[in-house]
Amino acid sequence: MTEEKHILTMLVDNEPGVLSRIVGLFSGRGFNIESLCVAETIDPQVSRITIVTKANEPLVEQIEKQLRKLINVIKLRDLTGSGSVQREMALVCVRAKPENRDEILRIVDIFRCKVVDVGSEYYIIEATGTEDKMKALINLLKPMGIKKIARTGTIALFREPH
Repeated sequence: MTEEKHILTMLVDNEPGVLSRIVGLFSGRGFNIESLCVAETIDPQVSRITIVTKANEPLVEQIEKQLRKLINVIKLRDLTGSGSVQREMALVCVRAKPENRDEILRIVDIFRCKVVDVGSEYYIIEATGTEDKMKALINLLKPMGIKKIARTGTIALFREPH
């Protein structure tokens, strides 16, 4: 069976140790986590955890069953596919030599990014979009010289019916 990327999102009790138990479930069974994002929801008692993992269908079903057994998991959804809105954010520190500055600013404009910090030899760019958009942006900035990068990984919400 082929492995594919799955985006699992869950609402959990916002308590110490919950994230550790969820990550422990993955590592204890040899499941890989490609990205992990956690933040409080509008309700301070509840956090949303978004995990991206690569697995075949039976393995994802097993992961979901085991996650649902955890007492602090309130709700779990697989948001893989078109029924969700998915985004990633990145901060990219790129070398900004005088001969490359105009080209970098054109790339920033094309990708609807923002320059959020400027130094004599660098720009820090804030970008938001799909994983494919992030990869394309990074590939275009690589020749300029990426000094460092920080990415959130995918976050996703179920698309509400009209």
